[in-house]
Amino acid sequence: MFSAVHGPSARKRGALRLATVTAVSGLVAVGAIAGAGAASADGKPAASSSGAHATLKSADVAVGDTVDITDAKGVVTHPKGGLFELKVDGAGVIQTYCIDLNHGTVANSSYKEVTWAESSLAGKEEAAGKINWILQNSYPAKTPGELGAGLTKETAAAGTQAAIWTLSDNAKAMPENPAAAKLMAKLLKEADPKAYKEPKASLAFDKDAVSGLAGGEVGPLTVHTNASASKVTLGLAPGAPAGVQLTDKDGKVITSASDGTEVYFKVPKGTPDGSVKVTATTQTKVPVGRAFISDGQIKSQTFILAGTSDVPVTAVAMAKWGTAPAVTVKNNCVKGGLDIAVSNKGDKPFDVVVLDKKLGTVPPNSAQTLFMPVAEDATYSFDLAGQHFTGVLDCKTAGSGTPTPAASTPASKPSPASAGGSSTGTTGGTNLAETGSSSSTPMIAGAAVALVLVGGGAVFFLRKKKTAGQ
Repeated sequence: MFSAVHGPSARKRGALRLATVTAVSGLVAVGAIAGAGAASADGKPAASSSGAHATLKSADVAVGDTVDITDAKGVVTHPKGGLFELKVDGAGVIQTYCIDLNHGTVANSSYKEVTWAESSLAGKEEAAGKINWILQNSYPAKTPGELGAGLTKETAAAGTQAAIWTLSDNAKAMPENPAAAKLMAKLLKEADPKAYKEPKASLAFDKDAVSGLAGGEVGPLTVHTNASASKVTLGLAPGAPAGVQLTDKDGKVITSASDGTEVYFKVPKGTPDGSVKVTATTQTKVPVGRAFISDGQIKSQTFILAGTSDVPVTAVAMAKWGTAPAVTVKNNCVKGGLDIAVSNKGDKPFDVVVLDKKLGTVPPNSAQTLFMPVAEDATYSFDLAGQHFTGVLDCKTAGSGTPTPAASTPASKPSPASAGGSSTGTTGGTNLAETGSSSSTPMIAGAAVALVLVGGGAVFFLRKKKTAGQ
């Protein structure tokens, strides 16, 4: 999220990493097209969409102040640390802190709400608990006056962000403002990892899809939400086959749900093999402490929610009847890849094949979860059992030191990452650090050509890339 690139050799390493990341992402997309057929534009149902969806308004910190970051070599940089603003689809603004220090911010990139296990907080239970305590007990949950003498909203945000970076990225962070530095020390001393559990989803189904046979009830999907009872509205997507209805576990037709409701699909006997989507909607406050990762094929830094308001949230899932299995895909950030859960209600075994690689076989009338390694920061895109899945694996922070290059918007070039603007840096659509050509250009070209020869399919099965300082 900030640049610590210094000197010619550092520029070469950063440029080579940039070429590698860019080429890997491109190869995965090419491999997906070659190995899995058309994407969701062909009318195939997409994977589920849950919770709050938002857009990063600006690549720069909205409220904050300068924080000094010292890397492993003793090099000090001076990014601006504090709150970013996300514009929730169809609603207002929510505020977030960064938990992904050395990755870049990309203006206008899309974000989705996820669990801690699907983010860079995976495997960091104690740190995540302390961060959540800080969010509940610092700015903006409390005013600068409540937090200490001499604080403004800018310095309170900087002190809070510095404390969070210390925990999320193991960073050596120190606000330049003395009052902010005092706040950071107080937060780190008092943070209790057990005081606040991971917050509930604003709205989600427990699966991307369910499957079954016509003539019975297909399901269940379980609704998870922090909204009050009976506030979740349910509806089938237009074009549902005649007679298909949503029911509860007792077979009663339903149009609304609450937390824990099990939703079934009643499919009349003789209905041709097919599928239908169900949409759940409600208005609620997204809980402070929920993680937000970039959604789609543009990598932007990971955030954690600090300031919230009532916003519309949506969850979408699918029911399938006939021989096609139901597939749910989630990030497994502990292992570094994707968990692919397959429920096969058919009478024949189902081979799970992604990009010409067989992951396993799911027997008839059974379910299995298979793991697929994916390189960190790599784009994945594939079709499986009539569903389309795409995204960027965004699990790890880059650590202190030379930052991992950030993805770029279509209108801008990829570049080393920055922290949302600094006291001396430039600003723009993508946070930028030192850029330009150098003597490393032949190395970049050679690396790109070598990666192209490897082929797109193999990229998914690369082990984790080396992070800075390794």
